[in-house]
Amino acid sequence: MNQNWTIHDSLEHYLIGRWGQPYFSINNKGNLICQPKLNSTSTIDIKELIDDLKKRGIKPPLLIRFNDILNAQVKSLYQCFQKCIKDYKYNATYRSVMPIKVNQQRHVVEQLVEHGQHFNLGLEAGSKPELLVAMALLKKDNGLLICNGYKDEDYIETALHAERLGIKTILVLDRFAELPMVIAVAKRLGIKPRIGLRAKLAARGKGRWVESSGDRSKFGLSIREITQTVEILKAEGMVDCLNLLHFHIGSQITTIRSIKNAMREAAHLYCGLRSIGCTALDHIDVGGGLAVDYDGSQTNFHSSMNYSMQEYANDVVSVMQDICDEIGEPHPHIISESGRALVAHHAVLIFDVLGVNELGVKDEALIIKPTDDDHTVLHSMYEAYLNVSAKNAQECFNDAVTAKEESVALFSHGVIDIETRAQIDELFWATCKKILKTTQGQNYVPEDLNKLTKMLSDTYYCNFSVFQSIPDAWAVGHLFPIMPIHRLNEAPTQEAILADLTCDSDGKIDQFIDLRDVKRTLRLHKPQEGESYYLGAFLVGAYQETLGDLHNLFGDTNAIHVSVGEGDRYLLENVVVGDTVSEVLSYVEYDRLDLVRRVRDSAELAVRRGEISFEQSAELMKRYEEGLLGYTYLV
Repeated sequence: MNQNWTIHDSLEHYLIGRWGQPYFSINNKGNLICQPKLNSTSTIDIKELIDDLKKRGIKPPLLIRFNDILNAQVKSLYQCFQKCIKDYKYNATYRSVMPIKVNQQRHVVEQLVEHGQHFNLGLEAGSKPELLVAMALLKKDNGLLICNGYKDEDYIETALHAERLGIKTILVLDRFAELPMVIAVAKRLGIKPRIGLRAKLAARGKGRWVESSGDRSKFGLSIREITQTVEILKAEGMVDCLNLLHFHIGSQITTIRSIKNAMREAAHLYCGLRSIGCTALDHIDVGGGLAVDYDGSQTNFHSSMNYSMQEYANDVVSVMQDICDEIGEPHPHIISESGRALVAHHAVLIFDVLGVNELGVKDEALIIKPTDDDHTVLHSMYEAYLNVSAKNAQECFNDAVTAKEESVALFSHGVIDIETRAQIDELFWATCKKILKTTQGQNYVPEDLNKLTKMLSDTYYCNFSVFQSIPDAWAVGHLFPIMPIHRLNEAPTQEAILADLTCDSDGKIDQFIDLRDVKRTLRLHKPQEGESYYLGAFLVGAYQETLGDLHNLFGDTNAIHVSVGEGDRYLLENVVVGDTVSEVLSYVEYDRLDLVRRVRDSAELAVRRGEISFEQSAELMKRYEEGLLGYTYLV
């Protein structure tokens, strides 16, 4: 163990200074802290917060939401655009719009709307339920509502009624077939609509969501459909209703070049539309795509980004300005739907380690030397173990693998007994551990031996569900920063992968952030007897909750909304209790009272048969009903 390990070593090892700035760091106690307010020294000790919550009866796993980080991200994005608009003398404004689909939780959306009104934040709805939410939450006379998604007449009529509430509502045509419906409903209601066009750009993003653009993208109008739309609007005397051009090239765009290329094409399309008589067109919605640097590598890897928020704003504004000035068209007002950048940072999933599984013998002193009567394959394995050195590590590994494979065949044919097979198995893992220890730090390690770290890693069983809380880690191989939230002034000594509570073999995390590549293990501390060991998964505020499923009927975790109060004390603004077992069962059509009745009938039958006593029946029913009302996770 490295006795000289410091919190600075932890900061570097877990790359906190790259993905966590300016919000996360480590204090002198070795605990992870959050500094959620920009330009403030106020901090929240996350380990102490968890301890306090446990005393209140709120136990992990739980999701901590830092409201001040939400506010800080809204402000940062607004200031980045304001800076370049001022520096470049851009003659129009900027507004950020939060797509509700990125995080639909009520307290999150309410917080964004309340704080965002100081920065002209609007909402984007991609469905009728999201539209109804936006209508209720947006402030009148200053609210901006962008309506995307598949639309029917009911959706369109509801959106037009939002105009009557004083909310500036723009109906974006995602399909050409929506145009006649918008015209017909608007005329029937006597409401002048604000219309936007979503264009299918040829420019494509880079990353996992490149199919959001191009000729085969799900939504958007082709160039021919756009010109047909303009012709129809002119014929209907409604061309002055066309106010916005929209495009979207995908989420988590990792390279700035893709954004520049899309902006150039969109800017020329904007100018082209104005040149054919669409002079009321004065807004451009650049969609989402502003990435989050989940791994801190600042590369075009799918969980990173090779640009900053300021660079993104600079390029959007400067490309638009240059092309408009060159062609002689006025600068449009800019809207962005950068939901991931607004909400990813604010949420942290905290879960405890329930147990650890280690391979092989934990203490080499327990290894037993074979006797003369033991099978030769056991002697071969023991010899490989004894002879490990830096010079012959590859040879010993080959010998160990050969002996292990031979032992499996011999056992299958009844030549060796189960005790011998177990000895060989333990010796194999002891040999591999010895080889790994011997080769660590060498300049060159053969490919076979490079795999030993993952192969020998411990499995840390954790109190959460990958499928419920961080589904993108499973579904698309997305990387999230994961690290301990305490003991960060101690050296982590164990290489580990994480397993969740589900009985699915995919319920694990075995890919972790790294600057150069993807790490296959995470270095953690050895849990101490009688003490809880907590890990945190960070930057999980975008998409994860809504995408989460009920695999093995693990429900929503407890969620805590925290902000910084006076005197560096935290405030619990909202506590959202996680799903109970009966609530989760109701989602799949089970009725709690019916289940209780069925079990009670079975208990009564057992009593009549004399299989259990009255007291045992009462205890059974009490335990069963408590279970139905309890947390779906282990407490």
